[in-house]
Amino acid sequence: MSEAYRKSGVDIHAGYQTVKRISKMANKTNIKGVMEGLGNFGALFDLSAYMIDQPVLVSGTDGVGTKLLVAQALHRYETIGIDCVAMCVNDVVAQGARPLFFLDYLAVGKLDPTQAASVVSGVAEGCHQGQMALIGGETAEMPGLYSEEEFDLAGFCVGVAEKEKLFKKEAIVPGDYLIGLPSSGIHSNGYSLVRHLLAEHGLSYDTVFEEQTLGDILLTPTRIYVDDVLEALEHNWIKGLAHITGGGFYENIPRMLPETVTASIKKGSWPVLPIFRYLQTLGELSDEEMFEIFNMGIGMVACVAREHVERLAAYFNDKQLPFYKIGMIEAKQESALVLKEEL
Repeated sequence: MSEAYRKSGVDIHAGYQTVKRISKMANKTNIKGVMEGLGNFGALFDLSAYMIDQPVLVSGTDGVGTKLLVAQALHRYETIGIDCVAMCVNDVVAQGARPLFFLDYLAVGKLDPTQAASVVSGVAEGCHQGQMALIGGETAEMPGLYSEEEFDLAGFCVGVAEKEKLFKKEAIVPGDYLIGLPSSGIHSNGYSLVRHLLAEHGLSYDTVFEEQTLGDILLTPTRIYVDDVLEALEHNWIKGLAHITGGGFYENIPRMLPETVTASIKKGSWPVLPIFRYLQTLGELSDEEMFEIFNMGIGMVACVAREHVERLAAYFNDKQLPFYKIGMIEAKQESALVLKEEL
């Protein structure tokens, strides 16, 4: 049977080898609550280990989008798994939850155990950064649906929060501050436009910009913000968080706000990464378009009451984390977010 399956394009022995490699990586991410290793039909996690009175599970699922095409073109797979984890876990922590576990889904045209292990090593590293366990997943070989060189990667993350500590939009009021945490780069959004602009101008991933190749810049992994904010959440210093992903500032910051307020963002209150200005020039894009597509150098935005700003600033300084006061919450205006030269 295995020989017949191999002739159809599926190598189950490569699958066994891949699972063996992945299991070793997954075991290194185990945390309190993990019950068994990989191999069961369903992954098990003991929530009672966290002694939470009214637990609320918070879940998130996402992929990496067309950033995968950059990794495939350059045959560099070691960081794309970090992106997959980041896109999921940053959403979960933005709800005020502690991440618990992650499952990944890797679909390929032809399974290469070395390539798969490289991808999943990034997933394991992302789980380590996100302080959660990699407890399961699926590697699917699907010839005919994908070419031999193609693959797709997606993930699923679960976290937990005490019900009474979940963020409440109505708690955000005029006078609250908006604190931005810097991104590591473009993260994992806007790559369809980025690839279009490079192709339109005849640029390659080997093109050098700011002493780096564009390929290196574009494959910089998405920053994971769990360690940055988790302790601050436990102290209730943060009222809300916005993960700046697809849709940029205009879509994501309003998601944490009640309808009665507007987020006023001061342009120039943080250093915009050079790659964004470069892309803006290539595409002849307005500031509004840039803020609607990209993170512009800010990957996570925290809403903080005036009385907690200095405490949070001291916390970030102790952790040697850069941060920027990028805006304020104001009474409702015509739109949920406005860009201003001055506040």
